[in-house]
Amino acid sequence: MAFSSKASLVSLVLLLLTLQLVHSHSMTVGATDKSLPPATNCKGACLIRCSKSGRPNLCNRACNSCCSTCKCVPPGTSGNYNVCPCYFKITTHGGARKCP
Repeated sequence: MAFSSKASLVSLVLLLLTLQLVHSHSMTVGATDKSLPPATNCKGACLIRCSKSGRPNLCNRACNSCCSTCKCVPPGTSGNYNVCPCYFKITTHGGARKCP
């Protein structure tokens, strides 16, 4: 009889630990989903970003490439890199900033 109560107690503790792990995992998954940036319309955002560029085709190509990597484009036609730090950090092989 003593063995049966010990086994039941161990089973109950394992069940509670499993439930706690499942609950903490579901809370973590929910938190990361909320931290993802909203989807960006890269093509539209880059058309605006490059609207005053002297070389709009080159600008759009670079902007769309950066947007596909970072999932964001800074607002306006220049600057505002603090809104999308990833966009600012991408460089070419030569070390120059790639994103317009």
